Amino acid sequence: MLKSLLQLFETKESEEQQKHTVELATAALLSEIMRADDNVTDSELKAYKTHLYKQFELSDDELKLLMEEGRMSAEEAVDLVQFTKIINQTCDPDQKRDILEGLWVIAYADNQLAPIEEHTIRRISDLLHVPHSHFIKAKLHVSPEN
Repeated sequence: MLKSLLQLFETKESEEQQKHTVELATAALLSEIMRADDNVTDSELKAYKTHLYKQFELSDDELKLLMEEGRMSAEEAVDLVQFTKIINQTCDPDQKRDILEGLWVIAYADNQLAPIEEHTIRRISDLLHVPHSHFIKAKLHVSPEN
């Protein structure tokens, strides 16, 4: 009985740890789009916060910490694979679509889509194994022109 209780606790702890890992990976990818054009605007920061708030159920303190950790992780990262690998292991296609749309929302937040932002989203999309048609649909879905 004690053994099964310990296993349940370990499983629950592992799921909670994995959830936070997906949250951090998502925050880092979103942050990468803000940093792409070397000009982080208030509108991009607001879109970053809004997307994380919508996607994850976090308190204000947890959200603030996640935003800071996401930005630091993106700044320290050598590549994007470490983040996309976590998402590929744990997220379904709908969750990946939500992340992709969040990337586009941040890219469009300052009303200027820099070529490097689009290129970075394309790289992330490829690493997430998202079909090109979904890449385009996500872009059109959040485009301010629509």
